Amino acid sequence: MNIKSTNREDFKLIYDQNYQLMMQVVMHIVYDIDVAEDLAQEAFERFYVKAMSFPSEDDAKYWLLRVAKNLALNYVRKNKRDLQLVEKVKKVPQFSVSSRDGSDEVIDEETRKEVRRAIELLPENYRIVIQLKEFSGLDYEAIGRVLGISETNVKVRVHRARKKLEEILRKEELDVY
Repeated sequence: MNIKSTNREDFKLIYDQNYQLMMQVVMHIVYDIDVAEDLAQEAFERFYVKAMSFPSEDDAKYWLLRVAKNLALNYVRKNKRDLQLVEKVKKVPQFSVSSRDGSDEVIDEETRKEVRRAIELLPENYRIVIQLKEFSGLDYEAIGRVLGISETNVKVRVHRARKKLEEILRKEELDVY
């Protein structure tokens, strides 16, 4: 099936099938829903404006995911200082009424923050494979196609990224005590 990015039906099909996945990928890079929506939209705009043909729906999907990932990484690079300020603001405790024990919520939130900080300390090639594998639910083959690397290389990077994450989290745990 040939997909033409300017064909109304093809565009709608690709949009409907891939918008949520693109949002997941971008969201786990920028950690901001508004920015993620803007970047996903920009990727779809580029998809349409380029007036490209793809041999299959998968090829169109992987092209879009590559574009969205690159847009998100560029955004993070350009706005690193702003994001660090946002992280500092997020560290200010926020109180809410909940049926859960407050200590459970604090522990959950702190764990998420520790993992996010650890992921951000990874080299970019490890960080992106972990984000795509763990948060976007893509399989190794799909990640390879998005990144333009072999499936074997993806597996190696995911394994090394997980080991590096364990080291970072273990070191942070030791630093606390």
